[in-house]
Parts: sequence; C-alpha cells; structure tokens
Amino acid sequence: MSLIQSAKLNGHDPYVYLKDILTRLPTQPASRLDELLPHLWQPQLQQ
Repeated sequence: MSLIQSAKLNGHDPYVYLKDILTRLPTQPASRLDELLPHLWQPQLQQ
C-alpha cells in the first residue's frame, strides 16, 4: 500500500508505476535500485 500511495503523491498512475518497476526489477542492477523509488522514477519510453 505504501508504494501505491507514494506513487500517487508523486503524481504517478499507480498501475503504470507498478507495471513498469515489476517489469524492470529482474534486470535492474542492484546499484541502481533507487531509480525505481516513486520519487525518483521516470517511465521508460515505449518503443
């Protein structure tokens, strides 16, 4: 629940945010996990 609320507070659609981070998580380097936090997250450009 806190990730959903944090995403809302940062102006993100919670569904889009969770879908994106769960897709990225398996390949995200451990040193860059902070990029997936709601206050730092930037949506990946769709190609």
